[in-house]
Amino acid sequence: MKEAVHHQDLTTEFWTPELCYIVEHSNSDNDPEASIARARVEPGVTTRWHIVRDITERYYIQEGKGLVEVGDMAPVEVNPGDVVVIPPSCPQRITNTGDCDLIFLAICTPRFLVEAYEDIEEQMAARG
Repeated sequence: MKEAVHHQDLTTEFWTPELCYIVEHSNSDNDPEASIARARVEPGVTTRWHIVRDITERYYIQEGKGLVEVGDMAPVEVNPGDVVVIPPSCPQRITNTGDCDLIFLAICTPRFLVEAYEDIEEQMAARG
């Protein structure tokens, strides 16, 4: 790894099928130990149920409020400053319960890889 500064560039934000917007702040082969992405969920939106295999995620809530569902935990309200820890392959989704965008950092170790992501929305719906 080599020293670096990654400047925030919100113009790189992209829409995901998970129903949120993402800006990759740091995610490269040069730093495989971790990645940092900014996620933005619009008011009233619930992201799709999903898992991320072999990767631990941490959501650091920056703005807005939401309701996070992780694994077997009961749904938990989250607000700015809260950290949600999501073990590898743990079902997860988050709902924006506020009137403004819910913005959080997704910090992954090791770094996030698209092939590790799995949508499990239909499986969770079948469970009831």
